Amino acid sequence: MSENILAIDQGTSNTKALLIGPSGDVLAKATQPTPIDYPQAGWVEQDALAIWRCTRQAIDQCISCFPEPDLAAVAISNQRETSLVWERATGQPIGPCVVWQCQRSASFCHELKAQGIEPLLRERTGLQLNPMFSASKIRWLLDHVPDGHRRAEQGELCAGNVDAWLLWNLTGGAVHATDMTNASRTLLLNLRSLEWDTKALDIFGLPAVAFPDIRPSSYIHGETVPVGRLPGGIPIASLIGDSHAALFGQGGFKPGSIKTTYGTGSSLMTPTNDLVFSKRGLSTTIAWARGGATYALEGNIYATGAAVDWFGRLLGLDEPGPGVERLARAVEDSGGVYFVPALVGLGAPHWNESAQGLIAGLTHRAGPGQLARATLEAIAYQVRDVFDVMQAEAGAPLQTLLADGGASRNDMLMQFQADIIGCPVMRSRSTDISPLGAAFLAGLAVGLWHDMAEIERFVPPRDRFEPKMSFQRREALYGGWQEAVARTVTDPHR
Repeated sequence: MSENILAIDQGTSNTKALLIGPSGDVLAKATQPTPIDYPQAGWVEQDALAIWRCTRQAIDQCISCFPEPDLAAVAISNQRETSLVWERATGQPIGPCVVWQCQRSASFCHELKAQGIEPLLRERTGLQLNPMFSASKIRWLLDHVPDGHRRAEQGELCAGNVDAWLLWNLTGGAVHATDMTNASRTLLLNLRSLEWDTKALDIFGLPAVAFPDIRPSSYIHGETVPVGRLPGGIPIASLIGDSHAALFGQGGFKPGSIKTTYGTGSSLMTPTNDLVFSKRGLSTTIAWARGGATYALEGNIYATGAAVDWFGRLLGLDEPGPGVERLARAVEDSGGVYFVPALVGLGAPHWNESAQGLIAGLTHRAGPGQLARATLEAIAYQVRDVFDVMQAEAGAPLQTLLADGGASRNDMLMQFQADIIGCPVMRSRSTDISPLGAAFLAGLAVGLWHDMAEIERFVPPRDRFEPKMSFQRREALYGGWQEAVARTVTDPHR
């Protein structure tokens, strides 16, 4: 029996392909940067063909490192909410990929909110009426393509998120499907029936025929056609959003587990025993699906790694991440400076897309080091904003935060995170936790592993960061952050 899994991790800033062995070990890996464009303020987009090209290149490079990959399955984890529409007959996109951060459909969302529609959508889909989620993006794409709505209604166009696009291409156009986690991020999935919600489709003016079939995350969705070095006939055995895959890869299988993925943005997620609807700005979502669905609460933060990248580029640093960290380490603290990185508005739990970035507390003492430190601390403060709400609403005590993603490599940030939330942070030593989670689900689908107890043996080891800051200092610092956030939302001159 074949034993290795090719895991594709299609992210906002790069696309990875990894060969995962039967004990969860990474045998080979390749990474391709994924271009991203900002055509105007608040707009974020990518080229769907470039995403597919980067995916093919990453696959070829990965397999070339391991010429006899002995593949049991292909697994896919993907950036979520990034949406596109393509022609069913040709496979050609009819517009850009509208990225999850993009605010171009904000005015349409405001119109629907003014009609009092948001409570109905939240009760059915678990999500806020916000341009982050896919429905308004797909509506925008159909609005801006000649005859887009008629063509979609007649079945000429396919709509979906990046997982559906990759599956379509890997199967040579034979399969148009998505998994429940990605579907749960569209504002169109009924969380009770686990089907496209007809009322939500009507609200956004979208035809069901354009959307993919909804399937479990761990499921044989189809087989590959030959793509470069990737042979045909390999089962594609998992699709899952990257944040959900990280929770699975961390072994966060039970209520009370909570993880934060530190990427371009950040996601906090905790599984729940049943449907839990937040009253304070969290989303209800599907953590993963193996047959039935496991539900979760989630909080999405727009700009964490993106804020570090923005500040590094502002200073002209060749490597923004390491450069910002070096500057931050050169000072003892932020000197009372707060940076609220509302570069495309604020996500959970505030959900204010009109908020704009702000730097507060500047004095003569402030320099690049203090601003760099404030940029890193802003990540931890935003995580606490969500963590506190999740602690109150999850229904199970959250005693340890599981951490993964690029910015989690920063020890200073992880220590400050533990200090500001007042509980231990457990950082995965793996830099590939999302594709690992997708690989685990694929392995379960094809029988490489038998149950989640077996999977737990392969969860990567972790580093532990204990809180050291006094309660008084922690709350004083966080109070200053809350005051700065309030200014981004309420200042009438902004």
